[in-house]
Amino acid sequence: MSHARRIAYLTLAGMSFALGVIGAFLPLMPTTCFMLVAVWAASKGSPRFAGWIRSHPRFGPAVMAWEEERAIPRHAKWLAGCMLLVSMLILALTVGALWLKVALISVLTLVGAWILTRPEPVADS
Repeated sequence: MSHARRIAYLTLAGMSFALGVIGAFLPLMPTTCFMLVAVWAASKGSPRFAGWIRSHPRFGPAVMAWEEERAIPRHAKWLAGCMLLVSMLILALTVGALWLKVALISVLTLVGAWILTRPEPVADS
């Protein structure tokens, strides 16, 4: 792998990780999806960094559950569902065009349904 490509993967991993950390403190910003991107990019650019994320006490369990089982922990499903509902409410109150409002809320509903149908990690059962 070229040096430039490795730097690009590391940059993406670092930025995604930073956004994931911010998401841990800001309720409207996701954490896990950024951590998944960070682990993927770090796996390409720095397997050591990827291993560190996987073993992190706060972020590692959700990443490992997704990688190993394609599972989402129950607490993450609840949080995602609540945030989706808040987003739908905000869209319903702020978007003027009815077609756009319906389209956006429909997409968020489908995302929520997809999240709810993912299994929970075996360790959570």
